[in-house]
Amino acid sequence: MLAVGQVVWYAEGVSELTHAIRAAIEASGQSRYRIAQETGIAQSQLSRLVTGERGMTVDTIERLARHLELEIIVRPKGKRKGKGG
Repeated sequence: MLAVGQVVWYAEGVSELTHAIRAAIEASGQSRYRIAQETGIAQSQLSRLVTGERGMTVDTIERLARHLELEIIVRPKGKRKGKGG
């Protein structure tokens, strides 16, 4: 189970990052209305994000991460074995 304030996300790609944020929203126990009010993100936009109808801008990701007390870590992948590596 995800816990607000205790989750550190490392996402290998944008789809994993958006999935992780969606999961954190659901796990937070907060209504979409409350999150929308406290982040300044329109409730309709937040609903489309949670249902997967729309992606997230960097600004939206930052607002949600801050609100949900998430830390997003971006780091280079290790070298791949095989062609060119």
